[in-house]
Amino acid sequence: MLLEDQRFLHEDLERLEQGISDRTLEDPRHIRDRLNRDHQISGFLTRIQQQSKRLLDIYNDTEGLRTKEIQSISTGDPFDEFYKQLNDIKDFHRRYPNEPVENLERAYKRKAPGEGESATAEIDHMFTGEEAYGRFLDLTRLHEDYLNLPGVQSRRVTYLQYLSIFDHFTPPHCPIKRSEKTTDQYFNYVGSLAEYLEGFLRRTRPLDDLDKIFASFDQEFEKAWEAKEVLGWSTEIQSVGPTAPITEGTGEGIWCADCEKEFKNDNVYRNHLTGKKHTKAAESRKANANGTTNGETARSANKSSASSTAKNLKERAIAEREWRIRKFASTMETVRSDTRVNVERRQGMTERERQQELDALFAESAEPSLRPSGAADDESDSSDDEKIYNPLKLPLAWDGKPIPYWLYKLHGLGVEFNCEICGNFVYMGRRAFDKHFNEARHIYGLKCLGITNTTLFREITNIEDALKLWDKIARDKKKEKTGGENIVQMEDAEGNVMPEKVYY
Repeated sequence: MLLEDQRFLHEDLERLEQGISDRTLEDPRHIRDRLNRDHQISGFLTRIQQQSKRLLDIYNDTEGLRTKEIQSISTGDPFDEFYKQLNDIKDFHRRYPNEPVENLERAYKRKAPGEGESATAEIDHMFTGEEAYGRFLDLTRLHEDYLNLPGVQSRRVTYLQYLSIFDHFTPPHCPIKRSEKTTDQYFNYVGSLAEYLEGFLRRTRPLDDLDKIFASFDQEFEKAWEAKEVLGWSTEIQSVGPTAPITEGTGEGIWCADCEKEFKNDNVYRNHLTGKKHTKAAESRKANANGTTNGETARSANKSSASSTAKNLKERAIAEREWRIRKFASTMETVRSDTRVNVERRQGMTERERQQELDALFAESAEPSLRPSGAADDESDSSDDEKIYNPLKLPLAWDGKPIPYWLYKLHGLGVEFNCEICGNFVYMGRRAFDKHFNEARHIYGLKCLGITNTTLFREITNIEDALKLWDKIARDKKKEKTGGENIVQMEDAEGNVMPEKVYY
């Protein structure tokens, strides 16, 4: 019964659209409920595409079954066809008496918390505790893999530093050389990092057209790779002088192909050319080259070309993963900065406080599911009028609650620092005060005063003091410039040259 299937698909599409509109009107307060809503809408949109494809196939009617069914209804006695289909339905239910009937009205309707709605369980298993439902990144395992890479083992990179450099693959941030990047260990590392970042984007942004964004990343990489403009993978050109061959060893000295040895100094390389060892090695290499047959030469050429092709393909795959990691990191720059702040904050907490914070997060996320349906509106109205008890005026943490008083005293957030250069802006705490000297507000204030060298004006907040210091620096530079021309140099008995003032 294709007409019944057609009617069912139309009803299903309308119910899906109604379910999406109902969820779009919601404004969840907690990030878990917001992610749950977005993932449900994403699932509905996927089902709309599938059902629309089935409906389109019915309308195309490539086999002509729909046309035959319409003709059988329109021609002849309609009651005969009706009773025939009715008997088929009764026969079906006689054979399958316990067959459940799908109720589309309740299938996509938003269920109340007391009716067994457990869709958030999927969100709970989707993120780790460190990720906090997609608010932060969890790169601890990848940080350990990074520390075990060749070239990084000698450096002690903390997790906080790694969050700032994990998308840098060129010196000075990344000490790994290009020759070391072709190892399987590095290939697996960049593959795991790119896979994690892509999965994190898909979990936190289910309604975005991520496939289109990822395809644009691949297109940009193709153009950059063909133009040889990929950062860290451009063509390497090395030259060590007209008399020395192209270096092959570590890339820092001069390579002797006959002796298969690298020399750090050009003079040592030239002197060894006349030695017996080099002469013997050169004659042996020449004899081996003359004794090689044409078949062996062809096989060696094919082998070298095959290995070169395989190496180029592997380098391209590694470069593509590095490109995607850079793009992912630029897309998630806000999450990345929040992760650094969160890690730095948690480093000043004890293990018990971290566990309490994690328990509070899960308890807060579980509160909406425990409330009865009748009291949901009343509690939502009362929650807007509820005020947080904060008599000490402590700063609020990420969860909207005041931070502990000991943490407030530890960071000195009760001490005010006024900066006249920043327009009498008040900074709370020594840490924020020290940090603001490198920020745009303070630098702009100094430039408005005509001061260009801002590094010498740290800890100076008064405009008058800054202008006095700048005038003194200008006078000293002018005096040093004019006085340097009239300096009389003296030489002592040991041949040391010094000014006349120091000499006497």
